[in-house]
Amino acid sequence: MEYFFILVTLLGLVIAGFTLAGTLELALLTLGGLLPPQRLLARHHEFAPNHLAVVVPAHNEEANIGRCVASLLSTDKPNNPVSIYVVADNCTDETARCAQAAGAQVLIRQDETKLGKGYALDYAFQRLLKQGVDAILIIDADTVVEKNFLLACEQVLASGAAAIQCRYTVNNPDIALRTRLMHIALLAFNVLRPRGRAYWGFSVGILGNGFGLTRRVLQQVPYQARSVVEDLEYHLALVNAGMRVHFVDSTTVRGDMPTGRQGTDSQRARWEGGRLRMILEQLPILSRAVFTGQWRLLEPLLELLLLPLALHVSLLLLVLLIPFPPTQIYAGIALSIVLIHILAALWVGGGTLKDIVILASVPFYILWKLTQLPRVIRTARKNASWIRTEREYPSASTSETVDSSKEKNQP
Repeated sequence: MEYFFILVTLLGLVIAGFTLAGTLELALLTLGGLLPPQRLLARHHEFAPNHLAVVVPAHNEEANIGRCVASLLSTDKPNNPVSIYVVADNCTDETARCAQAAGAQVLIRQDETKLGKGYALDYAFQRLLKQGVDAILIIDADTVVEKNFLLACEQVLASGAAAIQCRYTVNNPDIALRTRLMHIALLAFNVLRPRGRAYWGFSVGILGNGFGLTRRVLQQVPYQARSVVEDLEYHLALVNAGMRVHFVDSTTVRGDMPTGRQGTDSQRARWEGGRLRMILEQLPILSRAVFTGQWRLLEPLLELLLLPLALHVSLLLLVLLIPFPPTQIYAGIALSIVLIHILAALWVGGGTLKDIVILASVPFYILWKLTQLPRVIRTARKNASWIRTEREYPSASTSETVDSSKEKNQP
């Protein structure tokens, strides 16, 4: 019995140690995210984008692409010219025709040997840089943007930022329980945490939607990310090169999330499986760099060590059940930090009473996430190709854009 108690206590210590980096990261970013944001200092217009391009990578997105282009065209116009390009990547539907009809320029890419969003973006970047474009913004095809999107991005770029990321949240939170929970998760991951990183002076990360890169960045660090989490992969390449992504907290892009179980399961498996793959590949590299004195890589290392919140909370609950007071106290503090983190995300992200009420279903969400672990691990073993997430589209738009347009989703 004594040996069993020793083994269980050791297990608690190991699990507590495994979650410690994530707990520290959550505490750091929650505090920074709640503090007043620091302004990006103007650098005498060191860079002013004379020609700004928006790139929309699209694979079989005929149902969404018209709405996305219309949203971009309805924004407040910046001071300099803006061009909108849709990359119709290996499409077998009418994506190219719908994009052109909506008012975008279309780049058609057909290459069945090189599949993935990273290839589509690199294809567009290489062509646009040859055309003299100064900066490129990237928007997903299922996205609507706020009316000030282009102006806000241009302003931060003109202040000296070489790479930017704006808020990225959910466009259809009211459709289903899953989309409401995803809305809360993205308020934490895509709003509170970037605010926290920006406050402490860290690179805020690239979230895959609503980010921007200048010509200088793309020339120094070509977009060669090819994994299913190409945004995370490319951000690590930027940080390794000594570059920083700045947060545009004054504007938001909103993407549709899948409502059906199949679409949700496949999306989460790709995201978290790809992230697990990045952890396995990058953890030794970042750890070695930090230990050799490259302190700018410490926060990206902590970010990689922060597990998905469902798994993080599950491990902390397990530690809490082990009858060893020091680890139990740690688990209690760490779980309190998670709760504060979620509430802080609702606060800075403009959460509503609906979001607070839905938190009662979080235990069931955690159980569902745990059932996805085998699929996540399988996804992490291979290079997943760009498989479009299946979504269900109601007859009417589920969320109004900020400019109060009421366009319907196409069937």
